Amino acid sequence: MKSRRALPVVLLASAAVLLAGCAPTVSLDPAANANAPGCAEISVRLPDSVADKAKRETDAQATGAWGDPAVVILRCGVPPIGPTTKPCVNVNGVDWVLMTDPAAKTIVYQTFGRTPATEVIIDHVSGVSDSSVLPEFASAVSTVKQTQKCLSTLDTDPTAAPTPTPSP
Repeated sequence: MKSRRALPVVLLASAAVLLAGCAPTVSLDPAANANAPGCAEISVRLPDSVADKAKRETDAQATGAWGDPAVVILRCGVPPIGPTTKPCVNVNGVDWVLMTDPAAKTIVYQTFGRTPATEVIIDHVSGVSDSSVLPEFASAVSTVKQTQKCLSTLDTDPTAAPTPTPSP
C-alpha cells in the first residue's frame, strides 16, 4: 500500500523539478519572408548560447531568442534594405547595418546584401554588448550568399553616403 502512495508523490516532485527548469516559450512574430529557404538554413545553425545566454524556444518560424528574459532576438526574413547612410560594420564576414540610435536601450542590426535579410535585436539594458552577440551569428548568417557589400562612411569620403558594391 505504501508504494502506491509514494509513486504519485515521486511523479509530482519529478514534474515540478522539470517544469522549474523550463523557461516559457518566447512569443514572436515571424518576418514576412520567414519561409524563405535561406531562413531554414540559418535556423538550423543558430547557436545554443549567445553572450553566455542560453537559447530559448520560440513560437515563430525562423526566429531565435536567448536569455531569460530574452535579451537577444533574431528574426530571419525581414525585407532587405538598399543603400543607406546608417552605420555599417563587418563582423566575421557579415555586413550589419545599425538600424537604431546606438544610444537606444534596444539596438537593432540588420544584415546587408543578403536575401533573405536577418535582424538581431539586442537589449542593452541587460548589459549584453553588440561585440558579444554579432560574432555568434556569423556562421549561420553566412549560409545566405552576400550579393552586395556595405561600405562604411569611414571607407569613403566622410561627406558621401555609403553605397553597395557587387561582391565578386
